[in-house]
Amino acid sequence: MIRLVLNVLWFIFGSGLVLAIGYGVAALICFALIVTIPFGIAALRLASYSLWPFGRTLVTKPSAGLASGTANIIWVVLAGWWLALSHLIAGIAQCVTIIGIPFGIANFKLVPAAFWPLGREVVDIDTH
Repeated sequence: MIRLVLNVLWFIFGSGLVLAIGYGVAALICFALIVTIPFGIAALRLASYSLWPFGRTLVTKPSAGLASGTANIIWVVLAGWWLALSHLIAGIAQCVTIIGIPFGIANFKLVPAAFWPLGREVVDIDTH
């Protein structure tokens, strides 16, 4: 029950909707450029994760290979570092208040996802 409450509050006040829209727009741009479709899929995964982060976690896919590692390096150079930095800054700002600490922690969970998204999948904590 607490996860549902936190996710609803995150959606409304913790910038979950704004993040999901931003990642969704990035995914559409990546899909339009065709060559960057794997990045678009990763951006959609991040949109889903940033929309509803409580009760979910990011795990490494066992089938991820060299291609996802190489693509992650390109991702880091083009988008990953500033996305991770923005989540880090937002997390620090949210942790300033006691009420914002859970939202800050959710932003800290999104840092590795934004920095290195390919070769990972979002799973429920209960199933992991």
